[in-house]
Amino acid sequence: MTSATTVDNPFFARIWPTIAAHETEQIRALRRENLAGLSGRVLEVGAGVGTNFAFYPESVEQVVAVEPEPRLAERARAAAAEAPVPVQVTDATVEDFAADEPFDAVVCSLVLCSVGDPDSVLRQLHSRLRPGGQLRYLEHVASDGWRGGLQRLADATFWPRLLGNCHTHRDTERAIVGAGFEVDDARREATFPAWVPLPVAEFALGRARRP
Repeated sequence: MTSATTVDNPFFARIWPTIAAHETEQIRALRRENLAGLSGRVLEVGAGVGTNFAFYPESVEQVVAVEPEPRLAERARAAAAEAPVPVQVTDATVEDFAADEPFDAVVCSLVLCSVGDPDSVLRQLHSRLRPGGQLRYLEHVASDGWRGGLQRLADATFWPRLLGNCHTHRDTERAIVGAGFEVDDARREATFPAWVPLPVAEFALGRARRP
């Protein structure tokens, strides 16, 4: 499927494969935890280079992975060929993507920071789940204190331009609830020491569902 909306992030597409290949074991463990216990049909939003694919449990019948950046989608298709479960990669944006039947789960990993309108996207994802279906999310989120100030500065200047429209100071957990999801389990994880001057040090890991 070809996206009606063009996504072209050449710099990000060049650096992200290297970043993804050198993720810390802590972040990879969070990815595994985010996917643990999934089954049925899964929609993965913003698949990147397919980093999650190797971690899906065999109880998953199919993954439909949305990745609109064509260079990343090409790499994701290569990763899909090695995945332990069937994976179909589409280069549609999540806003353009349409499905014939609802999904059992939606997976968001480091993507809700980069969509143009997270509230609208989350409402769309809510509508594409069956009743009782789960949203699994692993997202870096807005922090308090000096890091929150750093995030706001980064978001207003260079960060989104260089890193695929990534916005670090988003209240993603509030947006999830606002879209109609009920959060069953959630926590935050610090992936760098408190003194490290990076805007993406705090991650939210959670499970929510469509009532």
